[in-house]
Amino acid sequence: MSGKLFLIATPIGNLGDITYRAVKTLEEVDIIAAEDTRHSLKLLNYLGISKPMISYHRHNEDTRTEELIKVLKSNKNVGLITDAGTPGISDPGEEVVKEAIKENITVVPIPGACALINALIASGLDTKEFSFYGFLPLDKQLREEKLEDIENQNKTIIFYEAPHRLEKTLREMLNRFGNIEIVIAKELTKIHEDYIRGNISDILSTLSNVKGEYIILFEMHSKTNKEKEIDRVNSMTLEEQYQYYVNYGLSKKEIIKKIAKNNKVPKDDIYKKFLKK
Repeated sequence: MSGKLFLIATPIGNLGDITYRAVKTLEEVDIIAAEDTRHSLKLLNYLGISKPMISYHRHNEDTRTEELIKVLKSNKNVGLITDAGTPGISDPGEEVVKEAIKENITVVPIPGACALINALIASGLDTKEFSFYGFLPLDKQLREEKLEDIENQNKTIIFYEAPHRLEKTLREMLNRFGNIEIVIAKELTKIHEDYIRGNISDILSTLSNVKGEYIILFEMHSKTNKEKEIDRVNSMTLEEQYQYYVNYGLSKKEIIKKIAKNNKVPKDDIYKKFLKK
C-alpha cells in the first residue's frame, strides 16, 4: 500500500493566508518536500510544526522525484510545498505528480493562495477566459514563438516577470502589441501590494522602484481566423475575389453576395460589374 502525495498551497506573502486544512495536513504528513528547506522552515516554525524535510527544486527534480516515489511506496505520506503559492504553478511539482499517477499513488491538492488567480480577480479584466504563460522564455526564438502565440489570442493574458526584466519586457510588448492597456500586479498580499493600470507608455514613464514580484495582465483582442481571411480576400481586386470564390465552387449568386458583404457595398453594384460572367 502506498502513501499519499499532498500538494499544499502556502502563502504568497501574508502568512495569515495559510488554510486550516493546509496546517492540519502539514502536521499529519510523514515528510515535507520543500523547494527551499531554509525558507520553508520559517513557515513551519511560525506554525509550530516540526517534520523531516527534503529539498525538491528545479535542479534536482529528476533524482528527488525518484526518491519521493520510493518514500510514498513505503506507505508514507508526503507533503509538497514551494517557497510561495501552489505547487506546480511556475514552481516545482509537475514531475513528481506525473510519476505518482503512473504508480497509482493518490495525489491530493490542498488549495490555497495562487498569485495569478488573485491578480486576475482584482485586475478588472475579463475573467471568463484567460491564458497563463508563467515566465516568458529567455531564449530569443522560444520567446518570439510565445509572443506570436499571445498575439493570436482573444482572451486575458497573464504572465509573471522578474523586476530586473520588467522594463525591457514592457518595451518589447509596446513594440509588438502597440500601446495597449495593461495591469501590473505587484507584491500581492504583502505590505507593498499594488496595482498599476494604464497604457504601456504611461506606465513606462512613471515606472520606479522596480523591486519585488510582478504579474502582467492584459486583454488581447486578435482578429478571428474568419476575420483574417476576409481581410486577405478584401486585399484582392474584385476580379481576384470573384475567381477566389469560383475556385471554392460557389455559384454566381453566392459569389456576388459574398463580395458585397465583405466589401460593404450594395449587391447591385457587384452584380452589374460581373453581369457578363
